[in-house]
Amino acid sequence: MRSKIFLRIIAILAFYFGLQYFGGDIGRKILYPIRLFVTFLHEFGHAIGAKITGGWVENVQINADGSGFTRTAGGNRSVILMGGYIGSALFGNFLFFVGSKYAKLSKYLLFVLVAAIAVTALAWYNSFFTTSVLFLYAAFLIFVALKTDWSDEVLMFLGLASIIYIIQDFNVGPTSDLNKYAEIMKVFPQDVWMYIWLVVVVVLFLINLKILFSKSTTPVKDFDLPEKDFML
Repeated sequence: MRSKIFLRIIAILAFYFGLQYFGGDIGRKILYPIRLFVTFLHEFGHAIGAKITGGWVENVQINADGSGFTRTAGGNRSVILMGGYIGSALFGNFLFFVGSKYAKLSKYLLFVLVAAIAVTALAWYNSFFTTSVLFLYAAFLIFVALKTDWSDEVLMFLGLASIIYIIQDFNVGPTSDLNKYAEIMKVFPQDVWMYIWLVVVVVLFLINLKILFSKSTTPVKDFDLPEKDFML
């Protein structure tokens, strides 16, 4: 089981970095949806940070260049700001973990992800582009869940690719969040918080890997769910 997970991780890493460093324009175009997906996770993290601290979400925007923003009101500002970078890493690790270890849960998690996408696209509507992109992602995930046996592979790829992108983007992606966060948490300057957030993300990933490769982790075959037929 562990060797299978290891081989799948190597395959995903080879595919991702091969496209990024040797794929040229074609590689960048193939990875473009991943960039938008990470932006969704980032903005969704801000939104969840607002909701769990008693605030509310006005709207969420994903831009064509991969940037985005979330307008919130109320709630704990520091948690909301941290929720983008740290939250997206938590989501990515969770997708990766379930896809790697609990294949029978993968279809169900895809539907949960579709529900989160639908809430963002409709309840927190801000632009036609954002909603269109999210609907395309939702349609793809529904197709994977209902018509293929690739649910676990897709979750693994989305989760691991998101984690890699977040780590690579640590000194660019959360810049505006870090600036505002440093204004609130004045104990450290922005650059120090940037590396603290990076360390948190890396440690989360290492813990995830440790659990995945632990001998005590329950294998997939021992986790049984009732079989159901899914039809469009």
